[in-house]
Amino acid sequence: MTTLSPASTPPASTAEPRTREVRVAIVGSGFSGLGMAIQLRRQGADDFVVLERAGDVGGTWRDNTYPGCACDVPSHLYSFSFEPNPRWTRSFSPRAEIWDYLRHCARKYGVLPHIRFNHELREACWDESRKRWIVETSGGTYVAQVLVAATGALSEPKTPPLPGLENFRGTVFHSARWNHDHDLRGRRVAVVGTGASAIQFVPRIRPQVAHLDVYQRTAAWIMPHPDRPLRRWERRIYSALPALQLLMRGGIYWARETFVIGFMRNRMRLAERIARRHLTEQVPDPTLRRKLTPDYTIGCKRILLSDDFYPALQQPNVELVTAGIREVREHSIVAEDGVEREADTIIFGTGFQVTEMPVASHIVGREGVRLADVWQGSPQALLGAAITGFPNFFMMLGPNTGLGHTSQIVMIEGQIKYIAGALGTMRSRGAAVLEALPFAQAAFNDEVQRRLQPTVWNSGGCRSWYLDRNGRNSTLWPGSTWSFRNRTRRFDPGSFRLG
Repeated sequence: MTTLSPASTPPASTAEPRTREVRVAIVGSGFSGLGMAIQLRRQGADDFVVLERAGDVGGTWRDNTYPGCACDVPSHLYSFSFEPNPRWTRSFSPRAEIWDYLRHCARKYGVLPHIRFNHELREACWDESRKRWIVETSGGTYVAQVLVAATGALSEPKTPPLPGLENFRGTVFHSARWNHDHDLRGRRVAVVGTGASAIQFVPRIRPQVAHLDVYQRTAAWIMPHPDRPLRRWERRIYSALPALQLLMRGGIYWARETFVIGFMRNRMRLAERIARRHLTEQVPDPTLRRKLTPDYTIGCKRILLSDDFYPALQQPNVELVTAGIREVREHSIVAEDGVEREADTIIFGTGFQVTEMPVASHIVGREGVRLADVWQGSPQALLGAAITGFPNFFMMLGPNTGLGHTSQIVMIEGQIKYIAGALGTMRSRGAAVLEALPFAQAAFNDEVQRRLQPTVWNSGGCRSWYLDRNGRNSTLWPGSTWSFRNRTRRFDPGSFRLG
């Protein structure tokens, strides 16, 4: 791999004055969108565009700039398999390095000329007479034979509708849209949520603020964080011997694949013992420890990694609030127990719209039916990628492709191979239309839901963001990434109508 060049934002492409026809239109330029674009370039394809709403590539790693933002998957596994990065500085990569890596990949593999920056998707409609997608963006209209939505599940922040929030006179923002112009020094800050983002930024902002109230709805299981700096000699070895890094990646991959056994069988006793010991060692006060002890099986919600969140909660200027929020007033928050606490800043660490994928409201398939209306709160697709009633349309990281134990990049690469196979089949058979058959999609989703039932995600005694508003787990893949990669290794024309 070539040396990562200094980060630089590519110039935004100007809108083209006329409607342009392309074979493939990809929406989004995070790992999924860039990976798909790179695959097309590696196969010699040139007739495609990547439509990106922002002014640079990167997706969630571009947008999430909160203090302490980092990945909770080991660095060697959090990259494209074809482009290892020997220059990670830590065993778990900080956000800025991941963003730089994505920009490096876009440059190295020649996809930047295909990206249309500042092109936000407004609506994409299937035109039955033309057998094409009409893609309306803020930067112009594109006509595409195939549409690929690579917007990801962690793209749109979710903010709870707290009573009275509109009356708050202070500053409000979500961790995924961090307000760097707002100086937190000397502030009375309320953090709502104690999930994956909050446990990273709370320890970072705690020394700056005058007082910090952390509102916890449900305690999280937190494991010790094995992060460490990667020494210069390690990076030099990986640069000189790429095969050694691939060997390390393989070892990490297979080790983490074994984790899925506990999740699938709802046997998490060892993990729970480790998490309980971590809590006991870091929180000596029994009252606070009781508040921080979850009442559900570990793994039912996302397991978090941190060595500094528990210590931060025990500092003199921090209070953990476990009573729910009754209302927000002009300069304060009132909890369900009636206690009113002053605040001049509210920061939401409340996650993303995972099951209510915003892109579904912008995709219109056969007979003018909108994808969000088809799903009605419970997304379904064939292998998380193809959807009946939406010809020549694919999703990256669609329904039931999420993971609770390892790197999402593995799933992305499986879908890339699958979609590339579909495009190749269309070309070789001279097909203008490819659409998932209803029986194939239904059979796949019935199997997925059946396999999810005994897992800790469904039977662990919690209500997580893995479950949609209808109580169905439409987020996670019920098995190993190896099994998913096997199913996506070859495109199966028998599951599709070609015409």
